[in-house]
Amino acid sequence: MSGARSITGSFNGTGSWLRITGSIPSWIGRRETATGLALFMVFVAFLAAVQFSTPNLAGNDGYYHIKIASLMRSEGLKLEFSWLPLTILNAEEFVDHHFLFHVLLIPFTFGNLVMGAKWASVLFAAAAFLSIWWLLHSQKVPGAPVWAIGALAISEAFIFRMSMPRVQALSLVVLVLALHWTLTGRHRFLVPLAFAYVWLYDAFPLILIVTAAWSAAHWVLNGHLDLRPVGYAGLGLFLGIVFHPYFPNNVEFAVRHILPKLTDATSISVGSEWFPYKTTQLLENSGIALAALVSGVFALGLSRRRMNVSTATALILTMAFALMVFLSRRFIEYFPPFALIFTAFAWAPILQRRIDQEGPQNAEISKAFSARPRRKVLLAFLSGAVLITGLFVNLRASRESIGDSKPAYRYGGASAWLAANTPVGSMVFQTDWDDFPRLYFFNSHNAYTIGLDPTYMQIYDAELYEHWTELTQGRSDDLSAAVLETFGARFVITDLAHNNFLNAARDDPEMTETYRDEYAAIFEIVSE
Repeated sequence: MSGARSITGSFNGTGSWLRITGSIPSWIGRRETATGLALFMVFVAFLAAVQFSTPNLAGNDGYYHIKIASLMRSEGLKLEFSWLPLTILNAEEFVDHHFLFHVLLIPFTFGNLVMGAKWASVLFAAAAFLSIWWLLHSQKVPGAPVWAIGALAISEAFIFRMSMPRVQALSLVVLVLALHWTLTGRHRFLVPLAFAYVWLYDAFPLILIVTAAWSAAHWVLNGHLDLRPVGYAGLGLFLGIVFHPYFPNNVEFAVRHILPKLTDATSISVGSEWFPYKTTQLLENSGIALAALVSGVFALGLSRRRMNVSTATALILTMAFALMVFLSRRFIEYFPPFALIFTAFAWAPILQRRIDQEGPQNAEISKAFSARPRRKVLLAFLSGAVLITGLFVNLRASRESIGDSKPAYRYGGASAWLAANTPVGSMVFQTDWDDFPRLYFFNSHNAYTIGLDPTYMQIYDAELYEHWTELTQGRSDDLSAAVLETFGARFVITDLAHNNFLNAARDDPEMTETYRDEYAAIFEIVSE
């Protein structure tokens, strides 16, 4: 029939598939589009309510990401990175391990950069939630839109991570798409997806976990080991690595960046995201996600059928990401959504069986007041109340969490002074490695001693890193000489919490305080 089509499908061991059989009205596609747009607006509204509850950005690194995207727009996609010469991000070895992410940020660099970063965070995260809906919808999960909206309520820590102007939201999009194409047998699509993932984020091996989970589930349940998705994803990763703009430095950088975190992350003060949550913290910020996981396991027990490959895959992924969260809190952006996906898959057969048993509803008015419709209305009301309550509670908690972010313009005044009073490209010694993103955001006029990750200097020169640590703690008999001779810096910036360093600087006759505001102080070394 012209202008019409028929689509049937089922929720089965290898995922859903579509069969063209004849005639379903063509408005089905339009209805899906309308549903997707409506959901996207819901996601944007919720995430914007979190994001714009503060003028600041969540976390620190977002300032670096939006700044480098701005410079890429004005100076070229492949920057001469001269801002961290004493680290493995020096000009000769620099690798932009978020290259594609920075390219995608460029449209948000017109106008106020903080506002641009905020809107990028909202839209990228909304895309991640929309991808969850599309996965559930494609798998014929009953109530897929409700499940997707529920993802907004399952974890305050998850929403906080999604609200950062960082790559994790787009990384979640990639992993959900990888799961979708794996479950639907579109394995060849994994090649370009994995290729793009390499250019997007240096955590690209995560896509192999998704594909390997399906292969393992298929092997256990069907007795046949199918490694096609792993192979296609592996091929995409290989091509992405080899054709990366920074090849071959990107290979060495990936090893040097990740390996220290896996072996001795606690040997130096890396960011808190690399350390695990306390159990009480996880219960507080992701309790609903944990409850969802328990609910999904309970649903497996209630189901009268054998667990299918889709559900088993989601369970393996949920447990894998749960283990990763117990090792490092940075993986909180994956555990809650995959716990929800597993729960939706686990309940799908039960909900679908209930729908099938009820059959077509009689439209007679008298039927509207029968016992069954009343129970359905009551159940719908209670479910809606629980969902709305969860959204409200998580919205409030997420707004409070992001509200604790450091002021966006924390080093604006000090950076402006440095840009106006120091030579172009001159080195600035700073007392905190995680101050770099804000300093760089306001002032790309100078170079800095350390930034983004302390291991970048430690790997570059371990003795230099130890010396920097001693100086920042004020443990030096000749502070000014050490800063000038070892680090080549005539200017020093420090926050006002480094009391030992401030005392040592005041006691050094060759260090003069030239600037101070409520956040920072700048010293100039005036030795001849």
